[in-house]
Amino acid sequence: VQLQASGGGLVQAGGSLRLSCAASGRTFSTNVMGWFRQAPGKEREFVAAISWSGGMTNYRDSVKGRFTISRDNAKNTLYLEMNFLKPEDTAVYYCAADKNPRRTYIEANYYSRGLYDYWGQGTQVTVSS
Repeated sequence: VQLQASGGGLVQAGGSLRLSCAASGRTFSTNVMGWFRQAPGKEREFVAAISWSGGMTNYRDSVKGRFTISRDNAKNTLYLEMNFLKPEDTAVYYCAADKNPRRTYIEANYYSRGLYDYWGQGTQVTVSS
């Protein structure tokens, strides 16, 4: 099982990036998935999560209204659209998936790293001021 994150890069403040996370080895179409990020010297933190259908999403307060998480279950791919980027968004971004296909979004502690069993390798996002 592999999660492959891509789409990071260097962008000026106010710019946009779209991250992708392609899953292989098994389907995650019924699993909760999320994005986390880790800045230098800081702990990995929750960014956004999405239910299996895409009907429920949650975000950390600092990215609400700027970031959008989505998924395409037919392609087994997770996305994070990031707009109006700020220097404080600079971090390595990781996608993650819960291995339990029966755990509902409401049951899941989607903001907790402990929920997620599979992690991508990370993609660097750097926002210059």
